[in-house]
Amino acid sequence: MGSHAVRLGLLAMLLTSVPAWSQTVPGPDLPPGHQPERLYGERLLATIKVPQRPVIQPLILSVSPNGSDAGDGSAARPFATLARAQAAVRALNHDRDVVVQLADGVYRLTEPLRFTVADGGQAGHLVRWEAADGAKPVISGGSMVTGWQLADAAKGIWAADIPRGIDPRQIWVNDRLARRATLEVPRQAFRFHEWGMEIADPAWQGLAALPDQKRIQVEGTGWFTDRHATVDRIDGNRIVMQQPGWRNNIIGYDTIARPVSEPSSRLFLVNALAFLREPGQWYADPSAGRLYYKPRAGEDMAKAAVVLPHLSLLVSIAGSHDNPVKDLQFKGLSFQHTSWLEPSGPQGYASQQSGAFLAGHLADYPDEPIRDCSWGCWAFETTRNRWRQQPAAIQVAAATRILFEKGEFAHLGQVALGIGNNADANDSGIGLGATAIEVSRNRFTDLSGGAIMVGGITPDAHHPPRPEMGVRDILIRNNLIRTVSQDYREQSAILVTYATAPVIMHNDVSDTPYDGIDVGWGWGVNDPGGSSAYRTRERGYYDQPGNLVYDTPTILRDAVIFGNRVHSVKQWYGDGGAIYHLSADPGGLIAENYIYDVPGGIGIYLDEGSRHLTVRNNVVDKVDVWLNVNTLNFNLPRRTAMDNLALGNWFQDGRARGTLTDYLNNRLVDNIEVKGDKWPAAARAVMERAGIQPEDTPQR
Repeated sequence: MGSHAVRLGLLAMLLTSVPAWSQTVPGPDLPPGHQPERLYGERLLATIKVPQRPVIQPLILSVSPNGSDAGDGSAARPFATLARAQAAVRALNHDRDVVVQLADGVYRLTEPLRFTVADGGQAGHLVRWEAADGAKPVISGGSMVTGWQLADAAKGIWAADIPRGIDPRQIWVNDRLARRATLEVPRQAFRFHEWGMEIADPAWQGLAALPDQKRIQVEGTGWFTDRHATVDRIDGNRIVMQQPGWRNNIIGYDTIARPVSEPSSRLFLVNALAFLREPGQWYADPSAGRLYYKPRAGEDMAKAAVVLPHLSLLVSIAGSHDNPVKDLQFKGLSFQHTSWLEPSGPQGYASQQSGAFLAGHLADYPDEPIRDCSWGCWAFETTRNRWRQQPAAIQVAAATRILFEKGEFAHLGQVALGIGNNADANDSGIGLGATAIEVSRNRFTDLSGGAIMVGGITPDAHHPPRPEMGVRDILIRNNLIRTVSQDYREQSAILVTYATAPVIMHNDVSDTPYDGIDVGWGWGVNDPGGSSAYRTRERGYYDQPGNLVYDTPTILRDAVIFGNRVHSVKQWYGDGGAIYHLSADPGGLIAENYIYDVPGGIGIYLDEGSRHLTVRNNVVDKVDVWLNVNTLNFNLPRRTAMDNLALGNWFQDGRARGTLTDYLNNRLVDNIEVKGDKWPAAARAVMERAGIQPEDTPQR
């Protein structure tokens, strides 16, 4: 709360509880006929003295890669490891603020850093981990690969030794993500079955001769999914897949076997040495302990910096819902090098949308899954509230007043930062319960998954049984986000599922295969009264055990998407929008964003069940549809997306789409189509203000 608000609050309290302050009552020592002067307004405010907490200098602990854990943590004798510094913090943070300063260099972790209640500020104090002045410390879950030798001169493939048994999904070469050996194949060369794929084109029957078949994967991208499944064996013309990953990838919506749009879908075979043909690709042989790589143009393998990740998690921050981690900050730190390995196993990655996936064996699996469950079915709808979320590299749950500032999240093999996600997405086993979390002035780049994922997707996420489990007051501001979701293309750069009063403000988001900023989840099924579109006989969502009709709202409300610059997104998928919204959001606001360079795509998309949104004063340029409201016209006259207002927006080269009528109370008011480059001054002002603010800009 600002000082002005504090003063006004104190004034109101004083004027109501101490009315004598404004009366003219003679003091006992005043001469007769003299009275004290009345004080009003600013003169009265000036007399109020707000007590200030005494300033106590924090205790500073120093860490350096050149230090020693036998040191005392002083600048002269710094610790060497973050684990040693963490132990020292726990002994010192009970009665003072503690600052851990990291010197320049790379801090390679052999196991994740796990922060519990004992690691945060105690009794109102603060713990901050920060870069020392001028330093750029890197917290890494990887190790360097050296000793490269030319292995196949004809193909230009190099090789180096790695520890036996390690089988990553990512490596980075010269600070760029390299691709696993991948071969795109024509869909028409295969026929799809419950057990796997039949090779229909004899030209591809040579696949049966490939070695190490249990490590080969099939990847399929569709209209909004990016699905991964693992091969078991190849018998003649039968590619038999590991289960349950394959079975889970062929039911639901936009499946490998039947994508929503077959012309825009693509199919790949991944992870065999025979597929290593393109520069910038690699293959690991864990049994032999060898890593193969085909250099990009200009790369000298004698000098190349190659990093092999060996951790799937860097940082976990979690207390309990009764006792959360508090007052913990990270400033100026770089988090790098992880690889999430679960998709390489029998589960694969049965993508549903933006980091959510289906796992485990399904009950009542359909007899003809491809025929009967490629546009939803009862067996699939039973799973909807049990979808899992991809575990982030840095995880925050059951925590409050956590800050990530002026840092970097780069070269990570999954979602970079997860805040209040499902319990299954947290190493601690504790999910949700994240409040007053701030992510400001960070750089997110070169990521396999999305940048930031906030909130969970289970019933406890949208209707928390206890207030402490809610996700509330998340601030994501002034971050640079680019080149993300490179391996899991269906993930939006920023996703907020269920949260109260999240604010996504003045970020710059670009170079993504899917959406830029997404808010909301659930397609309206968990909003009061449910969704009539999911009562159909085909879907039968509410017929399934555990799928309730709620008469109370979800915790999603008052979401703000303001002043962001979103451009060059949606480079892979037709579905979704540069800014995308799902389900009811009372008080929701999408305002003063600048969206551009999304050719053929949608600028602002209010999808199923979106209600109570104000879309105001946005500038949308070089898109196909500037505003799309999915009113589920097949379901009319039943109403789903409704009570939305689009007011005073400027757009060019686009159109509005959806049922925008008084019947649905979806209104277009005073929106302006701009021809050529004749943007009004007010629109140009929005364009100039959007994106990352200079550091000296007063905060709203």
